[in-house]
Amino acid sequence: MTSYQSQLGEDEGIAEELAESQRSISIAEFFEKNKHMLGFDSGARGLVTAVKEGVDNSLDACEEAGILPDIYVEIQENRDYYTLVIEDNGPGITKEQVPKVFGKLLYGSRFHKREQNRGQQGIGISAAVLYSQLTSGKPAKITSRTEGGDQAQYFELIVDTETNEPEISKEEPTSWDRPHGTRIELEMEANMRARQQLHDYIKHTAVVNPHARLELREPQEEFKFERATDQLPAETEEIRPHPHGVELGTVIKMAEATDSYSLSGFMQEEFTRVGQKTADSVIDAFKDRHYGRELTWRPPQAHEEVDIEAAITDAVANKGSEVTAEFASRVLDVIEDQDRIAHHELTAIVEETADAIQTEHGTTFGATVREKARDAAWDAITNERESDLYTLVDDATTTRKDDAVVQAMAERLAAKFEPGDRHRLIEDEVRRLVDRAADMTEDRDDATFGDTARENITDQLWETASRVPDDPPQISDVATDRDAASELLEAMRETDIISPPTDCLAPITDELVEAGLRKEYNADFYAASTRDASVHGGDPFIVEAGIAYGGDLEDGGKADVMRFANRVPLVYQRGACATTDVLKDIGWRNYGLDQPGGSGLPNGPAVIMVHIASTNVPFTSESKDAVANVPEIEHEIELAVREAARELKSFLKKRRSMQQRRQKQDKLATILPEMAEKLTSVTGNQELEIDGTLARIMNDVLVERTQNDGAVELTVENNADTNADLEITEIVTAEPNPNGDAQVIEMDGEWFIKWNPTVDSGDEQTLTYELAESADPEISIDGIEDEKLTIDA
Repeated sequence: MTSYQSQLGEDEGIAEELAESQRSISIAEFFEKNKHMLGFDSGARGLVTAVKEGVDNSLDACEEAGILPDIYVEIQENRDYYTLVIEDNGPGITKEQVPKVFGKLLYGSRFHKREQNRGQQGIGISAAVLYSQLTSGKPAKITSRTEGGDQAQYFELIVDTETNEPEISKEEPTSWDRPHGTRIELEMEANMRARQQLHDYIKHTAVVNPHARLELREPQEEFKFERATDQLPAETEEIRPHPHGVELGTVIKMAEATDSYSLSGFMQEEFTRVGQKTADSVIDAFKDRHYGRELTWRPPQAHEEVDIEAAITDAVANKGSEVTAEFASRVLDVIEDQDRIAHHELTAIVEETADAIQTEHGTTFGATVREKARDAAWDAITNERESDLYTLVDDATTTRKDDAVVQAMAERLAAKFEPGDRHRLIEDEVRRLVDRAADMTEDRDDATFGDTARENITDQLWETASRVPDDPPQISDVATDRDAASELLEAMRETDIISPPTDCLAPITDELVEAGLRKEYNADFYAASTRDASVHGGDPFIVEAGIAYGGDLEDGGKADVMRFANRVPLVYQRGACATTDVLKDIGWRNYGLDQPGGSGLPNGPAVIMVHIASTNVPFTSESKDAVANVPEIEHEIELAVREAARELKSFLKKRRSMQQRRQKQDKLATILPEMAEKLTSVTGNQELEIDGTLARIMNDVLVERTQNDGAVELTVENNADTNADLEITEIVTAEPNPNGDAQVIEMDGEWFIKWNPTVDSGDEQTLTYELAESADPEISIDGIEDEKLTIDA
């Protein structure tokens, strides 16, 4: 049976008919049919994604304008439809830009900027508008007021999916009580089955953006998250591309568009971290690939039957015997001063000597004569290469290779380099010649030349080769030569270049990570770490981690994991994220947490957060729910988390030690009174005081308070094996008369007497002051754990 495709072209007009059915597709039309790619794959998730896109836009707008964000989110239920309202106090959007920002996909100001941003493509909020109109048929309602504007501007619009342009149904000025900001109202088909993810997103956003105030009002609950700091994230600056992070097509495009003429100028003007020295290194590596290097050879030694001077003399004999002899002698003298010499180096020697002879004797040395002299000398230098190569091969291989094998390898290698040729090769060509010579030696001499020996010989030849003096091509020539552009890219990747600057990033900082955790979680322990910047694909990134443990956190299940990228919570696809993979592979038992089976997320009342700040976070999909498994990023995540986890380990170890100490102290506190009572009854002596005894047994710090006739003494006895730095406060109801360096503060009819003594191990100090007998005292001691303190007052 003949297929339809096989008939194409047989009937006139088939190709034309097929061509007529083809048309371009707008980005809006594409995502209209593939909305799941942007996170709008269900009513439950669509609502969460819409909230996320709106809040992210609001945070970005406020921060760019230097405004502390106040963001209000409201969700109203109306049967199967929900109305989402998001308001912010940002700078507002101009009347001309509002339709494009909300009604045109891939419209934004950040896509081409190499700096940290929550969003870049300009898809998020316009995709939410598109989802709203697809599910409800209603337009988006947008109100915006710029600072200083007399009135707000109100729009109703939808996205025309065929043209990817906004279609405005209503536009008018309106009144709004906010002095500046933006408000968007969307009606969509949705449900609240993802309420927990919605709450997590808002709460996690508050944690990772401690400078923001957030309010969420939904049909059943209302949440308010106050800001923990007035410190805005550090301002970021756009950076140029880094040479280690560009692709071949990008290099060609940049080379076509640059205003530079030279390769050096192109490198310094178009890339970050490239100065003159780095540009020279890149150009040297480029020339090695583009032109190759010239092998160098050892000039013949005195005992060798090679007469370079005679060869040169014969080549230029028609210049007169005296001048010819002097020319040949001078060239020989310079050659003999060289340890090794390349073809272009010999050319330079001949040229310089000929110029000098011309000046001194008035004899013309033309180009032909100079070439004959150079070729004659070069033939003499390269006529015998075996002994030179024998030395190189012998130095590059192990001592287990016998002389006969090394000699055979040198002879076959020498045969690959024709005498008289200038021997200009790229490194891969040298490697191929070495491989061929080694293969022949293995076949004919029953020898072994493994990969290491071959690579060592190649390296030895390449390192002794000389870089050629040819000028690099102009950048315009590189732009039109794909092979040259590829060689330039390889040279950039090979060259060591300083990592990109990090002023394009705005990490939260470990202090604010901890502040965010403290603000939203009532725990016993907090720790945070911020790593130094690293690089992936030319893009700088910083990883931060935080841990909260104990307190009111839920116990009995897996630790709660919070994932962030550029201050945005990732609430979906946890199992597909590099952050989760790294956390599962950490041995949490080493840090004091329960981890059944020795792998997976740990159990316990803990929250673990990881934040990645980058100019280009490698997400696994357009919905930006999970970070891809990039080795460099995974390594930094692990180091950041382990840094915070080490502090948790110390805390848990100390807490267990204090718990054991309390148990021991409780037992002694039960036993000692009974012993004291029995001893008193047996001896008839006064009842024993056990507080001091208990403190000495437990190596505690003992504080005893006595008062006689208005004189108060606080005796601090340090029975521990380390010095004690204490803060002792007595709160009394009458004005005291302190002695020494005590500090007295009066507040609301009470007096606070404060000391800050340092008591050495095994030593004691006495603090004194005078106080009326009728006053009521209360003692408070800080600077030491309760388990290590005994107070007898």
